[in-house]
Amino acid sequence: MYAIIETGSKQYQVKQGDTIDVELLTGNGSHEVIFDKVLLIGGGKGIVVGKPQVNGARVKGEIVAQIKDDKLMVFKYKRRKNYKVKKGHRQKLSRVRITTIEGGGA
Repeated sequence: MYAIIETGSKQYQVKQGDTIDVELLTGNGSHEVIFDKVLLIGGGKGIVVGKPQVNGARVKGEIVAQIKDDKLMVFKYKRRKNYKVKKGHRQKLSRVRITTIEGGGA
């Protein structure tokens, strides 16, 4: 059984036991997280597509760690003006392990 969930304005395809990196969620290690925005559930009985979400479906997971993504370099430059700015950015992420997928009738 698999599901497509939405969190942090991004969509992820998950199944039980998967580990995904999502935008920062509140909580520490082994804190339970519930994703209510389930857009699709697929399994042995077929596929259930939500309009826009599947009613009664939810995906549970637990936060494994709070991490930072790789550094992105931002470089601004204007020619002939002696203007150069170099900055770096590291996005904070939460690593989540999917424990159960519930509901949806699939």
